[in-house]
Amino acid sequence: MLELSLDKRQLCDIQGRLFELALKSGYDSPVFIEAFMNSRAAECLDDTYDRLQWAGEEYILEELEDEAAGALKKAGESFSREIMYWAGYVYRYWHYYSGENSREIYKIADARTMEECWPGFHTLDVEMAIDDLKEIHQLRMGKEAGY
Repeated sequence: MLELSLDKRQLCDIQGRLFELALKSGYDSPVFIEAFMNSRAAECLDDTYDRLQWAGEEYILEELEDEAAGALKKAGESFSREIMYWAGYVYRYWHYYSGENSREIYKIADARTMEECWPGFHTLDVEMAIDDLKEIHQLRMGKEAGY
């Protein structure tokens, strides 16, 4: 089991709170998650050290809003607060666990996958949930390839 430093655990929490803030701000949950996971803001959080890592969720959301320039949309589909926090936390933890960047992680487990898996996965150890999400992706890829 990976032992995360306090700093890294705080970043997982900040990203979870960022996802909750997006919900409170009225953004469409799947659109927000996709925009964030493919953003420069997420790249900054993936970096070894970047000033954005200590800016807080409000500032990160402002950075994303500036970067997305209208791609984020208000209204639409809303996931629950619990799903949003869990997805944000797991995505950040996943980066530390596997070394994969946010874009790669999102290709494996998109917003819809996270929402669908939350009921059974949110009570699991985070690493077990990540391993299971990766396995689901592999199974889906095998089916698409005809295996």
